[in-house]
Amino acid sequence: MAEQIAVSHDISKLVDKIKDIRIAMMTTVEPDGTLHSRPMFTHEPEANGTLWFFTEHDSKKIDEVQRDRRINLGYSKPEDNLYVAISGTANVVTDRAKIKELWTESLRGWFPKGQDDPNVALLKVTIDMGEFWDSPNATLLRAYTYAKAVLTGETYKAGPDEHAIVKP
Repeated sequence: MAEQIAVSHDISKLVDKIKDIRIAMMTTVEPDGTLHSRPMFTHEPEANGTLWFFTEHDSKKIDEVQRDRRINLGYSKPEDNLYVAISGTANVVTDRAKIKELWTESLRGWFPKGQDDPNVALLKVTIDMGEFWDSPNATLLRAYTYAKAVLTGETYKAGPDEHAIVKP
């Protein structure tokens, strides 16, 4: 029997899951349809679920997003058994006021000329849907459940304590 997955429209729950995970694997679509993934630093998510990423305006990902705005983001925090997948729509933003608002000096390592560099751009991601698996079970309990499955020949079913789909 297929598992029942809760569906929520509460974007704040999704934002809460990723707010402390700084690196996402961002996947875009290349012109030939190939999926292209790379790690990206996520700035503090907005309460409404908008996600922001600094990038170079002349980067390959900008070309990909301008051809196909669909994007996927993968977040994980294995030490907490938390995994999040987000699909959304990306837009290129070159608004200097928004860049200045989000800028932190820690970005200078990637953008040595600073926030006024005309090649600095933002990717704004609007979440279309997210899904998360959150299993804060203790390691000992997971180990016991796995060992029991091995000894009894049953399928290992640690499963997440919380698995939900969020559709804003």
